[in-house]
Amino acid sequence: MAIEKKILIITGDAGESFEILYASHRLREEDYIPMIAAPTVKRMNLVMHDFDEVDPDEYAAVLMPGGRAPEYLRNDERVIKIVKEFHKSNKYIFAICHGSQILVTAGLVNNKKIACYEHVKSEVEACGGIYITPDEAVKDGKIVTGKTWQSHPEFYKIVFSCLEESREPVLNTTL
Repeated sequence: MAIEKKILIITGDAGESFEILYASHRLREEDYIPMIAAPTVKRMNLVMHDFDEVDPDEYAAVLMPGGRAPEYLRNDERVIKIVKEFHKSNKYIFAICHGSQILVTAGLVNNKKIACYEHVKSEVEACGGIYITPDEAVKDGKIVTGKTWQSHPEFYKIVFSCLEESREPVLNTTL
């Protein structure tokens, strides 16, 4: 399984099922391998493994869907450590809806343009982020954010553009 093809999806109880399923299906359509992780292994649709088994080096990017799960996941030190590792490794970080709450806790929104669910706006701004409106999705460096599941068309256009860009070989221009 090629590393550049695996995308980590972080979720948990009360995650937005439509956002999780849509992400999983869209990634598969584009020949990526969605790997869904949650705080514990238990009966929850689509959960493949828990956070203790996640090695960020095995993934091309991380995606955090919304729903109420991020409200709890942002308090899980393993989640924050994983997201910071993706940032430190200069890999793409995707968040939609409430998923931006995890970015806030990880300290990754300062001076960044962030599109998120309107009720997360004050958290983003309190941590130095720039809430974007009326755009449905925005890319700022290696962070891509979207407002809600209604933003899927715009959000995933950016997501797949970033994934394709990260797979392109770097040409050596030295003679």
